[in-house]
Amino acid sequence: MKVGKIAIIGAGNMGGAIANGILKSGYLPASSISISDPRESKLIELKEQGFQATADNAEAVKDANLVIFAVKPYHIEGVISNIKAVLTSDKILVSIVAGVNLNDLAQMAGEDKKILRVMPNTAISIQESMTCIAGNGNTKDCLATVKELFDQLGETVVIPEELMGAATVLASCGTAFALRYVRAAMQGGIEMGFGAEMAQFITAQTVKGAVQLIMDTGNHPEREIDKVTTPRGVTITGINEMEHKGFSSSVIQGLIASYNKMG
Repeated sequence: MKVGKIAIIGAGNMGGAIANGILKSGYLPASSISISDPRESKLIELKEQGFQATADNAEAVKDANLVIFAVKPYHIEGVISNIKAVLTSDKILVSIVAGVNLNDLAQMAGEDKKILRVMPNTAISIQESMTCIAGNGNTKDCLATVKELFDQLGETVVIPEELMGAATVLASCGTAFALRYVRAAMQGGIEMGFGAEMAQFITAQTVKGAVQLIMDTGNHPEREIDKVTTPRGVTITGINEMEHKGFSSSVIQGLIASYNKMG
């Protein structure tokens, strides 16, 4: 079953990225997407794009089949409380709010509600998100619908809720971690003689190609690494030096530090 109308509460980085991703995918026209945000400048911008934009959360939600909450964690309880009267049990409620679990959301919205936690990343704006989905006990008949929506915006996986914290770190924070490698490689490229723009282009395409190898072949990264690490070669020399400096350990420790921060 395809969703007919979507409401997005919050047009910040992620809420806006979801709206633009849905629009670019062709899944729904802008006229079928209602977005609420308190900023007048943002509302003007959204209306120019064809979205139904309003500062009234309840107005945005009342006719929607699916409601996406894209607000800060400290705002979610107040937002739900203020629109609870229009959150009827037939609506699908999707939260992308980090750190707020399904049980807490059910206490806010009602135990009878269809509630899902969804964790995309900002690549959703170009339909390349890695999105993780977990639903409560009321979502068996709509889980496939929500997955179909986010399938338009990248890759999706359905996971147990207890893994949502880990998914947030690996898939959402992971975007920043991957980009920090790109920046570091660019800096190295500049030191070796490339201009900044050329270093960025070469690095970005190299990372894109490396990732696509894994996506297309399903091979373990080490299998692809083995193809370019010849005996006494420059690649293995560089890899070993990075490992001596703690490359893999730093990545793992960074992931675990972010995960522990969520607790």
